[in-house]
Amino acid sequence: MATQMQLAREGKLTDAMRRVAEDEHVAVETVRERVAKGTIAICANVNHVAKSNGTFQPRGVGEGLKTKVNVNIGTSSTFPEIAPELEKLDEAVRCGADAVMDLSTGDGIDESRRRIIEHSPVMVGTVPLYQATVRSIREHGAVVEMTDDDILETIEAQAKDGADFMTLHCGVTRAAIEAMRTQGRVMDIVSRGGSFIAGWMLHNEQENPLYEHYDDILDICEKYDVTISLGDGMRPGCTADATDRAQLTELITLGSLVDRAWRRGVQVMVEGPGHVPFDQIQANMQLEKRLCRNAPFYVLGPLVTDIAPGYDHITSAIGGTLAAASGADFLCYVTPAEHLALPTIEDVHTGVITARIAAHAADLVKNVPGARDWDRKMAEARKELDWNAQMELAIDPDLARQKRGARNPEDEGACSMCGDYCAVEIIHKYFDKRTCPCDD
Repeated sequence: MATQMQLAREGKLTDAMRRVAEDEHVAVETVRERVAKGTIAICANVNHVAKSNGTFQPRGVGEGLKTKVNVNIGTSSTFPEIAPELEKLDEAVRCGADAVMDLSTGDGIDESRRRIIEHSPVMVGTVPLYQATVRSIREHGAVVEMTDDDILETIEAQAKDGADFMTLHCGVTRAAIEAMRTQGRVMDIVSRGGSFIAGWMLHNEQENPLYEHYDDILDICEKYDVTISLGDGMRPGCTADATDRAQLTELITLGSLVDRAWRRGVQVMVEGPGHVPFDQIQANMQLEKRLCRNAPFYVLGPLVTDIAPGYDHITSAIGGTLAAASGADFLCYVTPAEHLALPTIEDVHTGVITARIAAHAADLVKNVPGARDWDRKMAEARKELDWNAQMELAIDPDLARQKRGARNPEDEGACSMCGDYCAVEIIHKYFDKRTCPCDD
């Protein structure tokens, strides 16, 4: 079975390419060309597509396309039940998410993943190192006893189940850890996967097995057309650590791994920070695009300040807009529960809508097809005080209707903020273009 990239290089158009082109309002040949060179990734595991009975909705991530939004869900040791996570998946899709990632670490990880993939009409990502770590602790007593086979077998099992993309922390090398050690950091490593593999490396005094076995990983990903999402295990966990030697050492390594994946015809994305001050975000995006040959860039946030627990969906949206406007292609949502707790379904809703606002604001800047048309239609509806149209065009129609209905009279006139002094009504009443002196 050939990958999307291999087929694109052969000049073949796939159903997934056609669906992406239709959704994005771009030429299908443009999509094919960019998949062939790697600047667009279509994350569509052959087994997920086969199991979906036609319900799977392929999405393209990358050059010239809408900025996509991912949602993290999954069980934990504290909350091991899968049913609430499936409800979060449904809510995420209803709110317009383009992807979900299963980060499950609770009991029954295999069952959780299979149910999420079976249930999801959008692409599903996983982090195999999480499961390999849980398995190692249960079978061997400690994460540092994890074997190479534990990791590769987990990657194979998740690929076989239908994971469309996988976060793999291949760039956490001994050189990156040494760069962190010599420069120093406030928060060291905050990536879960990055901490797992770094701890293993330091204890065993060996190189990262994900890096050492990269060719074996490519074999698996090629077989199932899994997109590799090269994880940022050295991402900054606070603004003081942003754009340091450890982060950039890892990014340089990821650039070389992009090249190796593309030579095999395996699709790849690159993950990025993290916590980054506003004035460093654009440079971070440009560095990734330069070092990784314009591979699709997938960022968490970036969060522009560290002091807003409970409001980190906002700190993330501020950074996410600038990141996407500067070249990022894929935003991982952040909820109000970030740094505090496992998110609730309400947190998921808020996180998705907030990330989508950030993505759309960037798409206006990037002149993505359809973005400005959406804003123009809303402006026209507001000019006409057409409340039904405004509700339909709203990014969160239910909340808009709730706010409108709760604080306004039943008539369809101005809102209760201005009442009898509505600027739109006043200009309608007194401004008549036919009497404008310019018409004489």
